[in-house]
Amino acid sequence: MDVTTATKPAVTAHDPRQRGRGLHPGRKKTMAAMLAPSIILLVALNAYPLFYAANQSLRDGGIAGPGELVGLENYSTALQDPAFWQAVRFTLLFTVLSVFVAWVVGMGLALVLRRDFPGRSAFKVLLLLPWVVPVVVSTTSWNFLVATPSSPIPTLLRALGFGDVQILANAGSAMAIVIIFKIWGTFPFMMMMMSSALQAVDGSVEEASRLDGASRWQRVRHIILPITAKPIYISWVLASIFTINDFPSVYLLTGGGPTGSTSTLVVFAYRLVFQDFRTGYGVAVAFLITAALIAISIYFFRRIYRAPVNV
Repeated sequence: MDVTTATKPAVTAHDPRQRGRGLHPGRKKTMAAMLAPSIILLVALNAYPLFYAANQSLRDGGIAGPGELVGLENYSTALQDPAFWQAVRFTLLFTVLSVFVAWVVGMGLALVLRRDFPGRSAFKVLLLLPWVVPVVVSTTSWNFLVATPSSPIPTLLRALGFGDVQILANAGSAMAIVIIFKIWGTFPFMMMMMSSALQAVDGSVEEASRLDGASRWQRVRHIILPITAKPIYISWVLASIFTINDFPSVYLLTGGGPTGSTSTLVVFAYRLVFQDFRTGYGVAVAFLITAALIAISIYFFRRIYRAPVNV
């Protein structure tokens, strides 16, 4: 037997490198013709706003008009603006903590919900409420709980001897509340994503590893996490995009205050455009956000592509 032939890895139908290679040329043209109207429509709907916004970012426009062409000055101003970097730092903190903690909570609940117990369906529905309830209702409820010294949580803290606590007036506590609120609203999404991903885990493999003496943590680390790697990366990239672009959660809860401590990049760009009327600068910040989202997406999609294929 030829050694080269024997050692050459087999190519299966599941190999992503083979996708699309078996299509007949005529079929490829038919598929391209069917996709063309949708692609043209998407380009037509997005091209003009995109080019218009790009032009705005290169001008010193405001409420009076587009202003004069200033080139990359708005981008340079952003990179030298302490307020911009303060928004960058909080956006990173807000995104990383919210996504990771929400994923940990969601994965834990998904593992619990794999087991059959009385009231599981009702419990699962209740866990979805933070995600289902409109964000305006949620932020109003949380404001009622923490916004003023007479709110329930400050009242409870005062009764426990912590003094007159003004949660949203303090930078540290306001940041903590915003992050906790985002985790509370994101973990149901993570739970649903992980519950779906866990369907791919063969129970017989887990049972065999358990009989071999593997602990519960070892089964999670060496069996469940590798098998569900692709859905995990997908949930992370989606949750990161949602969190970075999340305007209402932050703005309705704290307005970006106090003193900009909870201002994300989206809130910062909004205030520049609609409150300070610095349109060019605000749109330039929005384009920097877009560049960051593209970089995050590319990183995670590379991880998704390199993750093992479940067969």
